[in-house]
Amino acid sequence: MLAALAVAALPTDRFFFEGFLPPKDTARRARLTELSRIDATLVMFESGNRVQDTLRDLARIMGARDAAICREMTKLHEDIHRAPIAELARSADRLETRGEFVLVVGPAAAGAQAMSDDALDDLLRNRLKRDSVKDAVAHAVELSGRPRREIYARALELAKETRSAHDEE
Repeated sequence: MLAALAVAALPTDRFFFEGFLPPKDTARRARLTELSRIDATLVMFESGNRVQDTLRDLARIMGARDAAICREMTKLHEDIHRAPIAELARSADRLETRGEFVLVVGPAAAGAQAMSDDALDDLLRNRLKRDSVKDAVAHAVELSGRPRREIYARALELAKETRSAHDEE
């Protein structure tokens, strides 16, 4: 883990070690949304069979951050790719998926939006399935760091869409 952090060429003054992400898509996305609020370099383990999906989720949730994919650290076939997350996600299909992976994601740039619009919509849709608009908004404000007014307006739009979809069925 420390070897990957050292070779990733990302800030090391503050880092957060997550370990393995949840294997299920929904749980992984929720955890990545929570991690996106941490103002530090993030270090995560990932298995080869999930690394491509995780990279796509990282790009969607964390936006334009620099990252590194470190495979087989300190071994004969060590491989390191450094680029913005979106670029790594686009090239994920060509990635060798055998071996052990460490994903290192740099902190958000100063003033950058912490959560993408798509990730916010996904979060709100999931919460609106089981919570009131008020509770869903409170949770989204806490995770996204965005203004309550903006999130409340978006939650109302999504709630209307959901009701319209149910009415059509």
